[in-house]
Amino acid sequence: MRVIAGTRKSLALKTVPGMGTRPTTDRIKETLFNILNPYLYGARFLDIFAGSGGIGIEALSRGAKFCCFVEQNSQAFSCIKENLVKTKFTDQSYILKKDARNIAVSLAQNEPYDIVFMDPPYNKGLEHDLMNILVGSDLVNENTLFVIEASIETDFSWTEELGLVCIKEKKYKTNKHIFLKFGG
Repeated sequence: MRVIAGTRKSLALKTVPGMGTRPTTDRIKETLFNILNPYLYGARFLDIFAGSGGIGIEALSRGAKFCCFVEQNSQAFSCIKENLVKTKFTDQSYILKKDARNIAVSLAQNEPYDIVFMDPPYNKGLEHDLMNILVGSDLVNENTLFVIEASIETDFSWTEELGLVCIKEKKYKTNKHIFLKFGG
């Protein structure tokens, strides 16, 4: 895994050994960031279920001003720390070692995130659970862009009940990215 573009282009990143995380392929990451590009410069980025930190680090490399990584797995947490040191992004980042469902209390703050990216374990309903928490928190505002990576069959019909609209859906072979904003 590597940083694809930006100030840290081509730097190799450490990944978590085994099958506990699913690093996003370069092709999918490139597609994702082509879509995110207009929103990135100067953004506050929240990377939930961060794995080895590749998505958040890519966001920083491409112009985000800050990224908070949320990861509860100890190996992945250590991997993020090493990758941030290697890319020299430690001053622009924060890592929270916690279950994602507890972030609203842990990250209570004044300034909301501009982009929230989450890549939870597939087919466990965590997308819905976490969005319920985020929507009612001070971590986001009416301008926040939410990006959820999920299995291709994941149903997102519940988003309307939270006041969210899908502005884009990008499907791949086995997974997809859903881009959500507050509607109306």
